[in-house]
Amino acid sequence: MKLRKVTAASAAVLALALSATACGGDSNDDSSGSGSGGGKIKIGIKYDQPGLGLKKPDGSFSGFDVDVATYVAKQLGYKPDQIEFVETKSADRENALARNDVKFIAATYSINDERKKKVDFAGPYLLAHQDLLVKKDSKISEATDLNGEKLCSVTGSTSAQNVHDDFAPKAQLREYSGYSECIAGLQSGAVDALTTDDSILAGFAAQDKYKGQFKLAGLKLSNENYGIGVKKGDTATVNKINAALEKMVSDGSWQKAVDKNFGPAGYKNEPAPKIGVIVK
Repeated sequence: MKLRKVTAASAAVLALALSATACGGDSNDDSSGSGSGGGKIKIGIKYDQPGLGLKKPDGSFSGFDVDVATYVAKQLGYKPDQIEFVETKSADRENALARNDVKFIAATYSINDERKKKVDFAGPYLLAHQDLLVKKDSKISEATDLNGEKLCSVTGSTSAQNVHDDFAPKAQLREYSGYSECIAGLQSGAVDALTTDDSILAGFAAQDKYKGQFKLAGLKLSNENYGIGVKKGDTATVNKINAALEKMVSDGSWQKAVDKNFGPAGYKNEPAPKIGVIVK
């Protein structure tokens, strides 16, 4: 009789242990795409692009990519306080996904065939174009107007060189270390125009210290289809993110995010792109 009591007690302990394991096993598991159980999700963004992905002095984050990522995470089951934003610089985005450093990346990540060999993409969620940023009273309205003018872009970027080669062979190229330096040069008159993706230009120009000083030329010198990068082979997460993006567009949240982050620079955005449709 005593032995039966011990056996029953042991069985009860074992049952409780198994129950606890079943309930708590996915509490920190981000791979399921569910925020239940108090788990967190790590999302890759840029830290230095106003209007898109910016880490502010108080440690908070702002920008269109941040808003998109937050909305998507909510649809996957995560509350804002369960999101950990991780800086993913352009050169390290594919590695960050391969290492499982982040669940997905929303960081002005243009979809192209070379990248698709290494990662999968949800989206696109924004169609951007290479454009020019000029002073509000500038007469520059076409790429050919840059002949004889000083054109700025960042070191290592092909944007300015493309404009020089294809449109304005007499443009004077100026390479600075970052977009902030190019903006300062544009403000002082050291350069006449800055070129990169229109979304990036609009984000910088929308900063309080620059509001009303600059305008986008409104050119479409290239097509940049921004997608959300996901680890290669993670089809389930791609499908969930695509569903979230479609909902973001349909309920009006997408346009609100565009207006909030780019509106002050007069950014005339393209309509929300259709999922899976890449504009060449």
